[in-house]
Amino acid sequence: MPVETITWKSGKIKFIDQTLLPHKLKYVSTDDIHRLWWAIKKLEIRGAPAIGIAGALGVVIGIKRLKAKTFDKFFKELQTFSKYLGSSRPTAVNLFWALKRMEKAARDNRLKSIAEIKNILLKEALKIIDEDMKSCRRMARFGSGLVKHGSRILTHCNAGGLATADYGTALGVLFESNRQGKNIRVYVDETRPLLQGARLTTWELMREGIDTILICDNMAASLMAKGRIDMIFVGADRIASNGDAANKIGTYNLAVLAKYHKIPFYVVAPLSTFDFNIKSGKEIPIEGRSGDEVRAILGKLIAPKNVKVYNPSFDVTPNELITAIITESGIFNRPYRKALGAVSRCK
Repeated sequence: MPVETITWKSGKIKFIDQTLLPHKLKYVSTDDIHRLWWAIKKLEIRGAPAIGIAGALGVVIGIKRLKAKTFDKFFKELQTFSKYLGSSRPTAVNLFWALKRMEKAARDNRLKSIAEIKNILLKEALKIIDEDMKSCRRMARFGSGLVKHGSRILTHCNAGGLATADYGTALGVLFESNRQGKNIRVYVDETRPLLQGARLTTWELMREGIDTILICDNMAASLMAKGRIDMIFVGADRIASNGDAANKIGTYNLAVLAKYHKIPFYVVAPLSTFDFNIKSGKEIPIEGRSGDEVRAILGKLIAPKNVKVYNPSFDVTPNELITAIITESGIFNRPYRKALGAVSRCK
């Protein structure tokens, strides 16, 4: 069963501090919006859907103590909290999707009392969690249909239960395939510089009894050349309307290699990860992170302390390198702009 990554308990947000895994499973409870902002920024909470959930719950804890008597004053302060939470990480669109959804829920109920609106917003945040859980299961079912018995699968970063409220995105496909008895083997990129693959994905897969092999990021090409990879599944943090997908740095490398070796490359993400307001991946904001993450591994310096560092957190995979995009509404194939057109009009 998936680990409970982020939830609402007794008036507080309860989440796993993922920076301590795999050696320590620690839950943190807080009703402090500044503590939550820090948790998102420092990757204690990570994964696009989970960040979206954190944003929605963050609005709830932000407004909980507000004393505003009129809607206009209340909404202005709500927007301040929303903007603050949105400043934590710029790339994962799920965060902004959830914050906008909370703002809309408040506006739609502006004629009700402030107490009623606060209760409505809590229900909306809990609804986002419930929807994410259901969406994970649907993506898993759709994606598992692509997996054959004995498939050897490569994945990058962490797109499992730790990145969502339930089964995960890319890893959800693997969990469901394992549940169906397909006897899969999964190769896991370590995912430099923060090792989400080595620390988190291996931990999740092994908990489910899946045959798991950890590799360094620069070993993937060799495995593909030897014919030991049948397919690749990855998640995404933002997908443009043409199907270009931003994911953890190193994903683009795999897509290029997969194209050369004629290996199917699948992106698994909920519709909340799509940004239909942008035409291509060139418009996706890419988060730059501290050079210390590259100079050191788990706090231990491995490079000259003053060396310059280039450390973007994400790269963008062009849509022509993506075999298909798996969502809770089904599997979409190229040309993605046409395939996703109807979905964008419904959002």
